[in-house]
Amino acid sequence: MGEARYLTAREAAEELGVSLATLYAYVSRGRIRSEAAGGRGRRYRAEDVRRLRERKERRRDPDAVVEGALSWGTPVMESAITLVTDDGLYYRGRDTVALSAGSTVEEVAALIWTGDPSRAAELFPEVPEHPPRIPDVPGDLPPVEALQVLLPLAGAGDPAAFDLRSEAVARTGARILRLMTSAVAGEGSTGLAETLRRGWCPQNAGAAALLSAAMILCADHELPVSTFAARCVASSEATPYAVVAAGLAALGGVRHGGQTELVEAFLREAEAAGGARAAISGRLRRGERIPGFGHSLYPGGDPRGAELLRATAAAYPASPAVALSAEVAGEALELMGERPTVDFGLVTLTRALGLPAGGAVTLFALGRTIGWIGHAIEQYESGSLIRPRARYVGKPVS
Repeated sequence: MGEARYLTAREAAEELGVSLATLYAYVSRGRIRSEAAGGRGRRYRAEDVRRLRERKERRRDPDAVVEGALSWGTPVMESAITLVTDDGLYYRGRDTVALSAGSTVEEVAALIWTGDPSRAAELFPEVPEHPPRIPDVPGDLPPVEALQVLLPLAGAGDPAAFDLRSEAVARTGARILRLMTSAVAGEGSTGLAETLRRGWCPQNAGAAALLSAAMILCADHELPVSTFAARCVASSEATPYAVVAAGLAALGGVRHGGQTELVEAFLREAEAAGGARAAISGRLRRGERIPGFGHSLYPGGDPRGAELLRATAAAYPASPAVALSAEVAGEALELMGERPTVDFGLVTLTRALGLPAGGAVTLFALGRTIGWIGHAIEQYESGSLIRPRARYVGKPVS
């Protein structure tokens, strides 16, 4: 697990809105853990302080807490797939960065869907029993939009997708992933990452490892808007094809996977400006955001972005794309105190590999499909319908 965050006594008391004496009383009752911080001082677990604050808020104004829960707030549903801590990400208790370096995409899919990575060969046999048949879609569509068109057509021809038992959904998920990968990169081969490598950069024999790492790091991330949309659709007992189509629809938005396009545009801007500092300074003067930096869930930096940048730099140390991204990241840290997100890492990887337009968000979509299928399995198993109520704030009844 990642290292826990701590607060000083004054920081903890201010966050809770209490006196130091009350803070010490909470510690004595075991509600907040503390430890020696050198000398006579102590430090206090930030996680415990946050939980205690949220409990107090729920008692004081439960309606406000419910509203806030839908925007980076308290958890709104249970899941056994992914844990996000201040500085780490874990799939079923296993460190995601380590998985990206030592596992295949298929193994991580099997881990998320069944809890057992050794089932990868069973779910993704070298010769699939039913090779994906790719329906015709307009050829001028961007990759993610093309997948949105393709999935309902493919789902209509896959009657087995209506079997919503967990084992069946895992098999359908494997068919969907193979279909999507073949659709964006051409004919499939042995392995999802190798299929992408052969279709996107056939002359680069070493690219498959990076493509695999990118998909694994993007596989799941709790309940962002795309995954919540996918779970809502699954709760209606629509097929996994519909679940993934819903996730894709949300992923394409500019505040989600569409962030990669903003990062791509900014990096082109930095190149044209002749340096990262000029591009960043210009945006800051205009009151504009720097896309690809700062993540609300990771005060110390997004581990997915850091790992993608590290792995890309290790594989292609002389790449101009790597050099530019390193310069931008350094200036952003100095000027803003912010570190790169997964979006920035994906764009750096795709630029270093020379992938086709839309490659970053397509990698994101392929990886995240693993998580959407995993959440669909959980939702089908629960048998519950996601149907929140709305608080009416319109005109009074006359």
